[in-house]
Amino acid sequence: MQSGSHSATDIRDKLLDAAGLSLDRLPMLHVIFDRMSTTCAEYLRHKAASAMYYSLSGIESGRIAEILEMYESNAVAAIFHAPDWDSHILIGFDRDYIYTMVEVLYGSDGSEPPVEEGRGFSSIEMKMAQSLFEQVAKALQASFAIVADTRFKLERLETRMDFAVIGRRNNQAVAAKFLVQALNRGGEMFVIIPQSALNPLRKVLASATTTESTGRDPRWAKQIKTEVKKTSVTLTAVLEERALTLDELAGLKVGQIIELQATPRSRIKLEGNQQGLFWCNIGQSDGSYVLKVDALIDQKEEYLDDILPR
Repeated sequence: MQSGSHSATDIRDKLLDAAGLSLDRLPMLHVIFDRMSTTCAEYLRHKAASAMYYSLSGIESGRIAEILEMYESNAVAAIFHAPDWDSHILIGFDRDYIYTMVEVLYGSDGSEPPVEEGRGFSSIEMKMAQSLFEQVAKALQASFAIVADTRFKLERLETRMDFAVIGRRNNQAVAAKFLVQALNRGGEMFVIIPQSALNPLRKVLASATTTESTGRDPRWAKQIKTEVKKTSVTLTAVLEERALTLDELAGLKVGQIIELQATPRSRIKLEGNQQGLFWCNIGQSDGSYVLKVDALIDQKEEYLDDILPR
C-alpha cells in the first residue's frame, strides 16, 4: 500500500513539473519578492542622497532562454549558487539600472541627460554592480527565510546572457522584475529562479499565511502618518438644528427673528466634515466664546435618533 502511495505521489510531482508552476497558486512568492523590494529600497535610501523608488513590477514564468533573450547586450547578470537547493539562481541589472545607480550613488543631481550609449560597462560600473548584487542576494535570502532557509553564494558576473548558465536553456523558471526610479530616470532589476529549485517548496509557497507583515516600508509609513497629521480640518459648532418646510424657508425675510430652543446651558455639537464628533459646553474667556469638550458623540445612537420618529 505504501509503495503504491509513493508511486502515485511521484507521478503527480512529475506531472506538475512538466506543466510548470502556476504563479496564481503560489501567493508566498509575491510576499517574498515584495519583502525583497522593501529591503532593497531601505538599503539604497541610506546610501543615496536622492529620493529613490523601488517596486516589484511583476512575476512571470517561462523558459530561461526566452527570459534572458530580451536582456542580451543590455544587462549584467550575477550567478549565485544556492547549495541548500542544489541549484543556481540569477540576479540581473539592465543597462539603465546600472547607469541610474552610478549617478545616484555618486551624488548626481539629475541635471545631466541620462546616458544612452550602448558601450561596454566600465570597471567602476562592474564593481558597483557586484556590490549591489551581494546586497540584493542578502535581501533575497532574508525574504525567503519565512518559508525556507537558504544561502546564496556569488560565483561570477556575466555581461553575455548566453554565458549566464543556471540550467538548461529550455528549462522552466520564474522571473521577478523590479522597477527602480530616481532622478527622473530608472531601470530594471530581475531575479530568475529555476522551477526545479522551487518545486520542493511548492506546498509552503502555496500557503497564504505569514506571521510577519509584508511589503511595508517603515519610513514610507512614518512619512504618510506625518503628512496626514498636517491635514487641515474645519470644525463647526452647531448650537441648534431646526427643520423647516420649503414654504417656511421661502417665506423668510431680512430682519425676521427665528426663535431657538437652545439656552446658555444647552450642549453644542462639534462637527467635522458634517460628522458629529463631540458634545461641548459653551462659555466665555477673555471676551470670546469658548467650547469645553464634554463627551464623545455616539455615532450609532445619533444614527438611530435620525431614523426613528420622535
